[in-house]
Amino acid sequence: MSNEASLFHHPDRNLALELVRATEAAAIRAVPWIGKGDKNAADGAAVDAMRAFLATVDFDGVIVIGEGEKDEAPMLFNGERVGSGNGPACDIAVDPIDGTSLTAAGRSHALSVLAVSDRGTMLDASSVFYMDKIVTGPAGRGVVDIRKPIGENIRAYAAAIGKDVADVRVAVLDRPRHEQLIADIRAAGAGTRLILDGDVAGGINAARHDSRIDMCVGIGGSPEGITTACAVKALGGFMQGRLAPKDDEERARGAAAGLDVDAVLELEDMVRGDNTFFVATGVTDGALVAGVKREGDYITTESVVLRSKSGTLRRVQAEHLASKWLDED
Repeated sequence: MSNEASLFHHPDRNLALELVRATEAAAIRAVPWIGKGDKNAADGAAVDAMRAFLATVDFDGVIVIGEGEKDEAPMLFNGERVGSGNGPACDIAVDPIDGTSLTAAGRSHALSVLAVSDRGTMLDASSVFYMDKIVTGPAGRGVVDIRKPIGENIRAYAAAIGKDVADVRVAVLDRPRHEQLIADIRAAGAGTRLILDGDVAGGINAARHDSRIDMCVGIGGSPEGITTACAVKALGGFMQGRLAPKDDEERARGAAAGLDVDAVLELEDMVRGDNTFFVATGVTDGALVAGVKREGDYITTESVVLRSKSGTLRRVQAEHLASKWLDED
């Protein structure tokens, strides 16, 4: 196959700069709903903007990981085709707002997120909504294992990265289901960073070399888990997951969909190959990226663009003429 044909069949380096337009649009459209207490309205505005921009991108995308089904919010649904239909065939994971509750409350760390890989490489875990996960930097490989007690993992990872256990920081969603996990982390001597919502950023920060977060653990949404896997792969980090069905009915549904709900999922099980993209734009300010800001005639956005094939993280800071967005209302 020629180089030209290969680029046509696989997502290439230019695709990320097209995709970032979609996350920028979703983030900008969500801004009027920040702090207004209506997460579905915020999500709906972001969904409409993302869908409109994805339609202009030259690729043949199928949404494998959609959003909104759990809360009956507006959604880019699983199986929906996006893009112009021309160009590379891709699997897509979308979350127009990762952190709708954060957005509605006016809190930090809300993101607009897209992840892309070659067609047929992204695990469809949608039949089981929750996933237990553990994410670290590259030093976690062969050291950390989701099957081990959290204290053992913390001590082993601290040794691997040359830190005292007391200096290790573990991100975990602040949920009642994690009360024992949080207690065990603290009993081991490590500190917690409790996440209110939107655990994709927590996983990314755990995999980054320059973050204050060393590890991200606990049960979150399986869609967010697969999306995070795309980013972690690009960062060269370590991640394992295990589906966490909430009842026997969901366990049976997962089995019927061909999922081994008891298996430990390695990074390669969640997204295969070495051609993944991850794009995120800040909706509200966070540790990963700044949120959208309106300054006079300009709207500013900050995004990160990750690509596994090149192992790069790029920051995209953009100024948008506010009048162009106002004219579209």
